[in-house]
Amino acid sequence: MGKTYERIEGRIRAFIEEQPVFFTATAPLTGDGHVNVSPKGRAGSLIVVDATTLAYLDFGGSSAETLAHVREPGNGRITLMWCAFSGPPKVLRVHGRGEVVLRDDPRWGEWIGRFAHADGPGARAVVVVRAVRVSDACGFAVPFMEYTGERTQHAEYFGRKSEEEFAAYCEKKDHVGVSLDGLPALPLPLPPRTDTGGGTGGS
Repeated sequence: MGKTYERIEGRIRAFIEEQPVFFTATAPLTGDGHVNVSPKGRAGSLIVVDATTLAYLDFGGSSAETLAHVREPGNGRITLMWCAFSGPPKVLRVHGRGEVVLRDDPRWGEWIGRFAHADGPGARAVVVVRAVRVSDACGFAVPFMEYTGERTQHAEYFGRKSEEEFAAYCEKKDHVGVSLDGLPALPLPLPPRTDTGGGTGGS
């Protein structure tokens, strides 16, 4: 039987921090808008800030639906989900309200500095999620899968780009500046990083 939890702590926090991948789900306020689900990876890109707050790095990619939905006035709804692909079965969800911290935000340096991979390539925003509901489910239908390591192509691809080249990459993508439904997503031109991190996915 599934349970709900007041706080992200103890074994719930440990479970989150052990998982190599999680998923985000968002949607625009309009009833006929596109619902978005995105996988998120890259070790060190998700942190548990405190018992009711998480944050993750949003990296460069071919779209920015999550950013658009979280930034939409009156919206901000976001769900994070983790699955146990090894060990005891579990599916964990955090329903919450998100906030996007962009590169030109005065808080950028503070937030980016919390991540182990703060100097990694491709970071374009930080998404802060404040939990309103934490719950788990049995996960009996989730298959066993073996984790064999991180894919390196994403970091390597953006690691070869200068800040100027990364900004140009973002600008040429159809759904980075605006979402599939025409909502403002990542502000373009991409603001330069205000921290000392180097280098430069996301949906």
